[in-house]
Amino acid sequence: MPDFKTIDDLDVHGKRVLVRADLNVPVRDGVVTDTTRIDRSAETIRDLMAKGACVVVMCHFGRPKGQRVPDMSLRPIVEPLSKALGGAPVAFADDCVGPGAETLVNGLAPGDVALLENLRFHAGEEKNDPGFARQLADLGDIYVNDAFSAAHRAHASTEFLAQLLPSAAGRLMQAELEALGVALENPARPVAAIVGGAKVSTKLELLGNMVSKVDMLVIGGGMANTFLFAQGIEVGASLCEKDMADTARTILDKAKAEGCDIVLPVDAVIAAEFKEGAENAVVPVDQVPADRMILDVGPDSVKTVVAKLAGCKTLVWNGPMGAFEIRPFDMATNAVAQAAAALTGESKLVTVAGGGDTVAALINAGVEEKFSYVSTAGGAFLEWLEGKTLPGVAALKD
Repeated sequence: MPDFKTIDDLDVHGKRVLVRADLNVPVRDGVVTDTTRIDRSAETIRDLMAKGACVVVMCHFGRPKGQRVPDMSLRPIVEPLSKALGGAPVAFADDCVGPGAETLVNGLAPGDVALLENLRFHAGEEKNDPGFARQLADLGDIYVNDAFSAAHRAHASTEFLAQLLPSAAGRLMQAELEALGVALENPARPVAAIVGGAKVSTKLELLGNMVSKVDMLVIGGGMANTFLFAQGIEVGASLCEKDMADTARTILDKAKAEGCDIVLPVDAVIAAEFKEGAENAVVPVDQVPADRMILDVGPDSVKTVVAKLAGCKTLVWNGPMGAFEIRPFDMATNAVAQAAAALTGESKLVTVAGGGDTVAALINAGVEEKFSYVSTAGGAFLEWLEGKTLPGVAALKD
């Protein structure tokens, strides 16, 4: 984890501060339907306002592919952003570069806030174009990156711009980096990881990196079926990547060599169909009928995981343990999440979770507020777990 400056290290009074935020929120009929990312970004903006900065917020929205697409305008963000800032007015520039944006930004007084139009209306953003980055840099004196969720992309506003202006991490970026550092860079041991999800093929690099970083790796979801199959266990009609069996065995061998305890299900909840309230049964994993599929981890497996977590100090979680979207196949994910949350509340376990399905699963279990840190970043969180360097983070290196 590189050293980085925060906004506490900068003198921002009277300066134009470009804040790269992630306000890529769901909008329906011109109305924001979930303000979570806006609310999370507000702390950095409020702090900069209080320090007398002229705050210029920039972000992307959707995938307009370098074209001006009216439905992907950031204008609907203005009102919820103002509300998140306690009612402070937010000026809006109908472009993110050029004379109009320059006039608006240069007219800001200390403590004022402006929001620039969608960065991706310009092809130079996703191409990490130096010329486009310099146009953005002309609008500011200082650069603050508060968009960890976009930090895995080397784009003009996340990577090149940091090379052109004095740079720092915003509060959200700072919180993400500190949480991730605590979880894997310098964790309290023993460290456990729970990795779930449908396919081994999508999380190969993550699994390979995890077995050398953690003391215990719990594998759940459809991925567990592939690992069971790799050990000669028939999994019936379950989701299973049989062509990944050799890969699964390689990961198991690497884990053994690294001294990492791999925890796989010993029992499973099976059903004939994937639907709400489907008739189901619990069986040992080696007794799954040919016409049934595994849709969740069984209660004995849950007891094992919960007991092992009680002996750990740190937990990193990415991916659900079963088909949590459909009841009753959310039982294992809920039970383990609630146990982890209880240990967190007793200050016995540091819990860091992230990834889209993971956040939804923790919300379903009612514990999203009870973990030490829950990252809303999807791709960036996953790439960090894979051990990759994130361009937007590396660019902030002090």
